[in-house]
Amino acid sequence: MARVLVAEDEAGVREVVVRALTGRGHAVEAVADGGAALEALAARPFDVLLADIVMPRLDGVALALKASKDYPALAVVLMTGYSEARARAHNLAFLAHGVIEKPFELGALCEAVEAALARHHPTG
Repeated sequence: MARVLVAEDEAGVREVVVRALTGRGHAVEAVADGGAALEALAARPFDVLLADIVMPRLDGVALALKASKDYPALAVVLMTGYSEARARAHNLAFLAHGVIEKPFELGALCEAVEAALARHHPTG
């Protein structure tokens, strides 16, 4: 079981993602923007950050850059439905362990999170 932080500004998407990851046995906390994600990361440890790229307050790219610097043990997976944001994310291949395109299939999203976790924490 991994501790997953989900940063997604759309409440419906956030709720579905939380349910899917919880159903896979992960402990999941969800926040509505990048600023709240930084607060959560400072408060308790997580294994994986799953962040939307386009969010208010602090976008997913800025969040990923800050989180990977401050929490090097954290696996980062980004998600987006915007082609411009997708291009920005692909330029961050050195820190993001995956980019999921919306709309996504929930099983594929869970597998991407688990693959990122396995690559970043190979001993489980």
